[in-house]
Amino acid sequence: MLKKAVGFYEHFERKDGSKSKATHYCAGCGHGIIHKLIAEAVAEYGLQDDTVFVSPVGCGAFCYYYFDCGNVAAGHGRASAVATGLSRSLPGKVVIAYQGDGDLGAIGFNNAFQAANRGEKFVCFFVNNAIYGMTGGQMAPTTLPDQKTATTPYGRDVRKDGYPLKVCEVFNQLEAPIFIERVSVADTKRILKAKKAIRKAIEIQKEGKGYAFVEILSPCPTNMKVSAVAAAQFTIDAMEKTYPLGNFRDRSAEATPPARHDMAVKALDELVVASSAEQVDAGSFTEKEFKFCGFGGQGILSLGLVLAHAGNDTGRNVSWFPSYGPEQRGGTASCSVVLSGGEIGSPTVDKPDVLVAMNQPSLEKFAPTVKDGGVIIYDAQIPVEFELPKNVTVYAFPAAQIATEKGVPKAANTALLGALIALDLIGLPEDAVLTALKDSFAAKPKLIPKNMEIVETAKGWMKAHR
Repeated sequence: MLKKAVGFYEHFERKDGSKSKATHYCAGCGHGIIHKLIAEAVAEYGLQDDTVFVSPVGCGAFCYYYFDCGNVAAGHGRASAVATGLSRSLPGKVVIAYQGDGDLGAIGFNNAFQAANRGEKFVCFFVNNAIYGMTGGQMAPTTLPDQKTATTPYGRDVRKDGYPLKVCEVFNQLEAPIFIERVSVADTKRILKAKKAIRKAIEIQKEGKGYAFVEILSPCPTNMKVSAVAAAQFTIDAMEKTYPLGNFRDRSAEATPPARHDMAVKALDELVVASSAEQVDAGSFTEKEFKFCGFGGQGILSLGLVLAHAGNDTGRNVSWFPSYGPEQRGGTASCSVVLSGGEIGSPTVDKPDVLVAMNQPSLEKFAPTVKDGGVIIYDAQIPVEFELPKNVTVYAFPAAQIATEKGVPKAANTALLGALIALDLIGLPEDAVLTALKDSFAAKPKLIPKNMEIVETAKGWMKAHR
């Protein structure tokens, strides 16, 4: 029986600002049919006010023009990632991710795969028309062998292009999904079966049982450059050979809603170090900016953290901003630390008051950036092959030597902390700095006495040689 579609807006005003009732899809395209099946199921289950529909990038990018429910537009390939976030933050709602064979099969495949592997509580409708629709008919991950496209004019050659991606079969290897089915909208009989699968997937979401995935074979006459009838026949005769229809999994009868939100969680104040000290007056503490730099693994970032924690514990506003390359261990690393009595405008430090350098490349890079009247402390074993700035105070400090002589070569950063204390460059109470240092070894308390000894030795050396 023919009837007015439900689940859509009365007029598609978002489309062009008019009272339009026409979608943007081409004649013969399967998207319109799929939209109607989804909208009907959502409306008939009474879920419109409890549903969030996630649109992809692709031909379905404008789903929010049509579906009368909550709508979110995702970045390219990120519909499953966005749906994950929505599902977890709105645990009582129905979340629908709608993706095509480019959005899911290519750029977004890992997001979709990982969501399925985790068993996220949403349904993903995957529209497979074996070609890139929005961008002009290029080869897609799902393009059939020997199928001609704009980028495979002689047909897809599996020797160089690989084989079509069978997403249902891949997802069926995972433990978590509750429901996986492949359907088609190429003719009336298939549309009725697709309707049943779509309703089942949405019912699973209504009951909160877990992840459901429905792949829908769909004709694309415009990009296949054939008539609507021929495109539908191609979907039946050619696509179904590579992508056989059927249900791969239905565990909905025995599935129970995942108890993800019953997991133990920590409150924010347990995760974030909060200061119990009274905030200092903005005018009573002059802002100081530090740059610590060296090789990854030398404790550069840890040294900066000690200062940041000491500042936080004494009521200062602090920021700690690390910077390192992909080769964190052995590559160059640095961190910026700001201690302030007032608000901190930026965590980056371009012109430090104090520079602490533990290797030659970092010293050469950052020495010219130190403010006039600032201080540079570098490890004395670094060969200085350039002219250091004349308008700053420079200390060549034997940090590595002191640490080695104390039997802890890796504690050169601790020796440098002692030098900073001796020169009174931190501007914080010494006991607060030492407490922060001890706290940094909370997981290895046996290291605390030796590091305290290194601090005292470093202080003594600096006071004797300054």
